[in-house]
Amino acid sequence: MGGENYNDLQAFLIVAREGSFTRAAAQLGLSQSALSHKIQGLEERLGLRLLTRTTRSVSPTEAGERLQQVLAPNFENIDAALSGLSELRDKPSGTIRITSSEHAAASILWPVLETFLPQYPDIHVEVISDSSLTDIVAERFDAGIRLGERIAQDMIAVPIGPPTRLVVVGKPAYLDARPPIATPRDLTGHDCINLRFLTHGGLYAWEFEKGSNALNVRVEGRLTFNSLERILTATLAGFGLAYLPEDMVRPLIEAGRLRQVLDDWCPLFSGYHLYYPSRRQPSPAFALLVDALRYRSPKP
Repeated sequence: MGGENYNDLQAFLIVAREGSFTRAAAQLGLSQSALSHKIQGLEERLGLRLLTRTTRSVSPTEAGERLQQVLAPNFENIDAALSGLSELRDKPSGTIRITSSEHAAASILWPVLETFLPQYPDIHVEVISDSSLTDIVAERFDAGIRLGERIAQDMIAVPIGPPTRLVVVGKPAYLDARPPIATPRDLTGHDCINLRFLTHGGLYAWEFEKGSNALNVRVEGRLTFNSLERILTATLAGFGLAYLPEDMVRPLIEAGRLRQVLDDWCPLFSGYHLYYPSRRQPSPAFALLVDALRYRSPKP
């Protein structure tokens, strides 16, 4: 592959991914006219139109989509191999993009980054907080963080936190004014604050387990958020019950600001995991961060 072809194909991929000549040109450090000239030259050499241009957006043609599907994974492998050359340098370097929920970013990721980054000044980390079940390959993230039960089988999953659980909590004044709760079925008589996953559009069904009994309850209420922090705020304001990570609400329970119910129905989950594609060749910088994040059980 000639250097000109490689650069032009890379430029095409970035334009197709961003859907914008403006954003792609900024990433490549080119003027929009120079970038447009590159794409036009590539189309002329191939004898095919690869992009459809309108005044507001840019999108791949059928030929462009096919080329994008073939090129994207190969360019990822090339980028990973080039990143691997940093092993020959004294200091690991590169940018690592991670998608994570707000809770995992605050409770797991940030405490590690706070001590990790000063050791490696040439490593940059970009964290996008999102409760959605993000497709990290399509969105070009290096890794994602989510609970172990929700990771696809074709991913490498590394535990980065202890087993955890969600607990049902409410403001004492709310609970005192409403019917008592003995089983998960009693939640149907209560206002519950829902969590919506933006990627799939669905509401999270509260998962319960006691002995051999397992229940998924579709709760109802007047409020729905895609943020655990907003759910907690609404719960403290007395708008209903929430199903939240125990470590997030334990200090509030101990302070008497929240009360926990259905304790014996709340099962342990396998905890947060860092996950990434099994075909990905980790760069030295990425491997160092994975090792720093890896959860190690406390010794007895």
